[in-house]
Amino acid sequence: MTGGGRHAANTRIAARLTGIPGFSIDAVAASAGTDPEMLRMENLDTDLPPPAAAIRATRAALRELSAGAANSYLPFTGSAALRRAVAARTERDTGHPCDPDRECVITAGGTEGMLNAILALTDPGDEVVVTDPTYAGMIQRIRLAGGVPRFVPWVPGQDAGWRLDTGALARETERPAVRALFIMNPSMPAGGLLDQEDWEVVRQACAGRGLWLIYNAAMERIVYGGRPVSRPAAVDGLRHRTVTVGSVSKEYRMIGWRTGWVTGPAAAIEAIARVGVYNVVTPVGIAQAAAAQVLSDPGEAADVRAAVARWETRHEAVLDQLADWPVRAAAGGWSLLLDAAAMGMTAQQASRGLLDNGRVAATPMDAWGTGRAAGQLRLVFSNEPTSRLATLRERFRAAFG
Repeated sequence: MTGGGRHAANTRIAARLTGIPGFSIDAVAASAGTDPEMLRMENLDTDLPPPAAAIRATRAALRELSAGAANSYLPFTGSAALRRAVAARTERDTGHPCDPDRECVITAGGTEGMLNAILALTDPGDEVVVTDPTYAGMIQRIRLAGGVPRFVPWVPGQDAGWRLDTGALARETERPAVRALFIMNPSMPAGGLLDQEDWEVVRQACAGRGLWLIYNAAMERIVYGGRPVSRPAAVDGLRHRTVTVGSVSKEYRMIGWRTGWVTGPAAAIEAIARVGVYNVVTPVGIAQAAAAQVLSDPGEAADVRAAVARWETRHEAVLDQLADWPVRAAAGGWSLLLDAAAMGMTAQQASRGLLDNGRVAATPMDAWGTGRAAGQLRLVFSNEPTSRLATLRERFRAAFG
């Protein structure tokens, strides 16, 4: 064997990636191509525009680059203006003060915040409780950090939606290796929603075992049917155990700005900020002024409500069109699930049939949990107008008969 051969034997991919698949969203999107007649329900995008204030503030930041504020690594924890805006919103939402210097850090999107939090609050081998299904980016970040996800299922609810199996949650959190819960609310992709009773079960679990709650708040105000918005950091006894990860991507439709934040107890935020400086170093400079402007705008709540109303109309259109197929209502979020297993096929088969015969792009949820998730197909309704969603019934008939 040559010297090059001996060295090649040591050139391997890290074992931590074993069992971590790709999203598969990009594969579905590539298959859909650029066909204008294709109904694009595979990716978590939206065609609703960002707030006008975000556009104006971004343009102003670009014009003022010579001043250096938007074109600098500093401050590593994010601009003071944005941290103040996030802290002020947090105080409004939870009723508790938030120190912008010690209890808030800005990140390059909520996704960076999630990984930083997992790395800061858990060790390799620790178990982290998530829902089943849930956002694959949450599950796989646990694994990338060397942790082990433990799954608590969403189960069919009496209102044709989803309910969290709180009994299973209580049992899972009794496991000695569990260190944290990692919960999105409303959950993606099912659109399940925790209510105050559910958060009380979470509180008891966290308090009884000294566990962290890492809360993905990316869609917390995108809820339907007049349901109230509930926040764990507002629950007595849970605030000091809750790390909240937010962003401007969903509620404000600012996906391309890649701006998020993490708030929580000072000790946790210090650790999360320390991870961040060695991960992405600093959040996106030219985007932070826009995020601060939007969060501080007196009309921001009305802007979000108007967007939610349009997404809810689309959600209802999908339910109406697919009344003859096994879909369950979402309490919030941008997507709902088709139960391909109940139709006698895999999610991959359902996705292929819809793509080839119905001209609908939709993503299988195989990597988004265990058990129930493997047979589910996600339908994203946030990126198509109701006029196009009104063709779903005929497209499903063309695909499935």
